[in-house]
Amino acid sequence: MTHDDPIFEPLAFRNLTVKNRIFRSNISGRFDNEDGSLTQTRINWECRFAAGGVGAVISSYVPVRMDGRIIAGYATIHRDDFIPAWEKLGEAVRAHGARYILQLSHSGRQMDLPGVHNMQRASPSPTSAPETLHGFLTQAMSTGQVRQMVRDFARAAWRAREAGLDGIELHAANGYLFTQFLSSGINDRKDAYGGGLRNRARFLLEVIAAIRETVGREFHLQVKLSATDHNNVIPWEGRGNTVADTIKVAQWCEAMGADALHVSTGSLFPHPLNPPGDLPLDLLAITYDAMISSGIHGFRNFLLFRYPALRPIFRWIWFRMKAGRPVQGVGLDEARMIREAVTIPVISTGGWQSATAIRDALTRVDAVSIARSLVANPDLPQHWAAGHDLPPRPCTYCNKCLVGAPKLPMGCHELSRFPSREAMIDQLMEVYATKPLLRIPEAP
Repeated sequence: MTHDDPIFEPLAFRNLTVKNRIFRSNISGRFDNEDGSLTQTRINWECRFAAGGVGAVISSYVPVRMDGRIIAGYATIHRDDFIPAWEKLGEAVRAHGARYILQLSHSGRQMDLPGVHNMQRASPSPTSAPETLHGFLTQAMSTGQVRQMVRDFARAAWRAREAGLDGIELHAANGYLFTQFLSSGINDRKDAYGGGLRNRARFLLEVIAAIRETVGREFHLQVKLSATDHNNVIPWEGRGNTVADTIKVAQWCEAMGADALHVSTGSLFPHPLNPPGDLPLDLLAITYDAMISSGIHGFRNFLLFRYPALRPIFRWIWFRMKAGRPVQGVGLDEARMIREAVTIPVISTGGWQSATAIRDALTRVDAVSIARSLVANPDLPQHWAAGHDLPPRPCTYCNKCLVGAPKLPMGCHELSRFPSREAMIDQLMEVYATKPLLRIPEAP
């Protein structure tokens, strides 16, 4: 079924060709070491999807500094001595025929589990206003600190190139640091990095320019943008950027040297529209207590999740934006609008799982990215190649993998998809089967 199937047509970027139109979107568990170094478990996780047939793996959220972590236990690229490990990971993914694109990130005010490096420490951000959902504390960056952050992103891009990876993605979506600068609903600065849209985009554009100056034009660079903020998911907050705003930002990114755009939605993560699907409050009641101390609203949220009588309050606030919207392809129309305004390829994310829906989407965008449907079925492309529209046990969009992340291993936790609980746990444990050799540390 791959003959003349648009899903399996190669996608040629300016300096990079991907074998098909399916990208594994950024998703991760707590796989790595406390110091930010990656592990065999990380390699096993990324190779699971490369072996399953995706054209490219976009890495999990990878911070360029330790104060930009969202969760301790995610690998970083803030040190030069980490380059060889990232090189090994890239080689492992390419051995399965996939490309590996490193997503460079910084949390800003959106830091879920700060870890020992960032405990009781306000996160750098364009604003000093606490994050609205969890109440993470922040400190507005000075102009000098913004310029240092630009240099840190450029140095991280250099490390990715030195590691021989296939490209980088700047995570300027879903509420992280770039979004905080871009969004009119978040950025309250009065200097050159705040106010009008061009000023709010200045930080992102300076980072692109600095990366191009550092690594040249031959290294693939793409930018992930939220097409629409929908920042008023918290009812008393402003709406934030519109798709018209993001179209302008996308055009500026292209002019500065971006090779592709990856289009998402939402000014925070999670957001009712990202990832689409359910929000299992019963599981959240078990796992959210890990975040109570992370923000000033943590205990309030925990009470809403913990007590069934209070859950309808949160459910109304959270689910009101989902009305009338599809799960699969929730952001396609906005991605299409951006694609029509630029000349570089556009990747759409948002609940993709059906071959029929993806083939239709590929008439309007260049590729799709998938996270949770691939967590459920890492070999999803192989099912499509065999002529199936869906796998035998499709993703249910329950999002238990999402809400379990603070405490539980990353993987599918929907018991109805497995013949037994033991089979579900076996699937979760596969990536942890590293069996390393133990050694005695050398004496100082």
